[in-house]
Amino acid sequence: MITISLHSPVPLHDQLVEALRGKIADGSIAVGDELPPVRQLAADLGINLNTVARAYRELTDAGLLASVRGRGTVVISDTEKPAGVSAEDRKRIESAIAAALANAKIAGMSQRTIESMLERQIKRLWKFGT
Repeated sequence: MITISLHSPVPLHDQLVEALRGKIADGSIAVGDELPPVRQLAADLGINLNTVARAYRELTDAGLLASVRGRGTVVISDTEKPAGVSAEDRKRIESAIAAALANAKIAGMSQRTIESMLERQIKRLWKFGT
């Protein structure tokens, strides 16, 4: 189930893209799975269908999804195109990690606890050492 927050300062499009990327990364949406039609997902989430269409397009451009005649939008890969990670993506990811670590430190979590959490998440997402 995909959830987004209408009250979040993060744009709906960005929330949807990150939610779908996360589900593809953790395997809960697998290669070959069909995604809901744009209209259905928009109605389910209570958002504009153009927001869903734009998110699907972005993930298609990244090489994760494809439109298949007679099937709709299908997950075709669990990794982005082999062009590599862009500098913008690296900066976005590093910024997100830095924010999460700062929040953990402020909450009083120990370095060892954070390392353990990171290790657990890495193992969850990279199950086969890829």
